[in-house]
Amino acid sequence: MCRHLGYLGPAVPIAALVHDPPHSLLRQSYAPRDMRGGGTVNVDGYGVGWYPAPGGPAVRYRRTGTLWSDENLAALSRVVVSGAVLAAVRSATTGMPVVETACAPFTDGTWLFSHNGRIVDWPGSVAGLAATLPVTDLLTLDAPTDSALLWALVRARLATAPPAAALASVVSEVAAAAPGSRLNLLLTNGTVLVGTTWTHALWVRSGDGAVTVSSEPLDDDPRWREVPDRHVVTATTSPDNAIAVGVQPIGR
Repeated sequence: MCRHLGYLGPAVPIAALVHDPPHSLLRQSYAPRDMRGGGTVNVDGYGVGWYPAPGGPAVRYRRTGTLWSDENLAALSRVVVSGAVLAAVRSATTGMPVVETACAPFTDGTWLFSHNGRIVDWPGSVAGLAATLPVTDLLTLDAPTDSALLWALVRARLATAPPAAALASVVSEVAAAAPGSRLNLLLTNGTVLVGTTWTHALWVRSGDGAVTVSSEPLDDDPRWREVPDRHVVTATTSPDNAIAVGVQPIGR
């Protein structure tokens, strides 16, 4: 599978999420604790997305290979600060390409998106769902992967639905078409952060005006709470910079 995280709160160096914590995303790339049978390491690429200015477009950095071998990102992450970050490391599903464009986060304007999991019986199981998209969307997928298709489906729903509803509807429909799939999704536009759990782990920590959602806790802070399976977690910022976090079942 993969590992990913999202953050909303006061501006922090990217290294404070990706490199520095005892169980940072960097460590999760080679020593994950909770893959749940979905592989052993996450060494097939990585990416980081952030917002240089509140309300502005996202910036994305992604590469193939291993996170620990990228000295440029390690240096940049200590000087680049942001109040909203989405980052991921990839464990490619057998048969899917190991290319930069297959790495999360996927992006469109202010949106950043990541998928931790796999679609069972890809691609035939979701051919019907793919057929609901405009042909141009299919022809311009970032890569021929389940994650890229999920992003196209989510992006189409965002045109008419709030972020949490968009993710929940895509997860429900894909799970119905491809039972047994793992569909942990993360989405942010810099002011809202939404994640789903579907047969994989996700944890949330909130406090001090910030929230972090991650495949695995980054440290031993007792405020980490596991999000129940088949739920959607939503964190939103208010004009006074307070953050509200809610968790709801998917499909209810």
